[in-house]
Amino acid sequence: MTTATPTLPAGAQATGKTSTAAGRVRRRLNSRTATVVSVVIAVLWTIPTFGLFVSSFRPEDQIKTTGWWTFFSDPQFTLENYQDVLFGGSSSSGQLASYFINSLAITIPSVLFPLAFASLAAYALAWINFRGRDWLYIAIFALQIVPLQMALVPLLRFFSTGVSLGGVTLLPAWDLVDEQKFAQVWFAHTCFALPFAVFLLHNFIAQLPRDLMEAARVDGATHPKIFRTIVLPLITPALAAFGIFQFLWVWNDLLVALIFAGGGNETAPLTVRLAELAGTRGNEWQRLTAGAFVSIVVPLIVFLSLQRYFVRGLLAGSVKG
Repeated sequence: MTTATPTLPAGAQATGKTSTAAGRVRRRLNSRTATVVSVVIAVLWTIPTFGLFVSSFRPEDQIKTTGWWTFFSDPQFTLENYQDVLFGGSSSSGQLASYFINSLAITIPSVLFPLAFASLAAYALAWINFRGRDWLYIAIFALQIVPLQMALVPLLRFFSTGVSLGGVTLLPAWDLVDEQKFAQVWFAHTCFALPFAVFLLHNFIAQLPRDLMEAARVDGATHPKIFRTIVLPLITPALAAFGIFQFLWVWNDLLVALIFAGGGNETAPLTVRLAELAGTRGNEWQRLTAGAFVSIVVPLIVFLSLQRYFVRGLLAGSVKG
């Protein structure tokens, strides 16, 4: 008597293989070796930042004569470095407080504008059928490979002369005074951020359950209501992930801010002033260390406060189900 061996369906076999592979990867990532390697990388990555932090509180003569690690054998502590770079102190080489405010005024709108526009565009591309939708999405995706530097000259020309066709002015020039140049920086950062933002959010929104959307439409919900009450709460991880990327990019940016905001005290961000300090005060290490640490405090706070969304947002659209 022969007993037939049960055969799993092809889909079940594939699922089993996938689960087995995922299990092997998960076990390797949770192994002791992986943990040790992660701790070593984290320590090596943190040591320079810790050394910068320690140096920012050391007196000038100590910084220029000994390494930061000698602080623990001969601790000498001072707040004069931060006083100099933030408020000027006994010299005018610092005064970063106003530039710090400028950085916040540039960064916060440059994060919120792309988030608002990209989330609306991503929803439309994912759940609203219209002619040319797929081609429009492909064009937006392709814009990610365009180097930022290629758009600087056209944007500068647009801000200074506007857009004309056949002698007819289609868009006027942005004749702004120094205090209003924030708008130029916001516009530039928003344009540069939109392709990646739309791509990331589209991948997340497109994988929302279709049954959920259909049930909302059956109940009479319109697209604005669906977007506001259903989509936005569900895409919070993706919004936070992109928000972190955009905040770090804009806060640390020097090129766009230097070109569009200029070097004046009214609109120049912190990075512009730090570049000036490095160029004109390269031998005053005590002020450079304090200024550098001031510039990284806010990005660290933003990243640590939103880190629980970071990995979830990065994995948005990478798997189905």
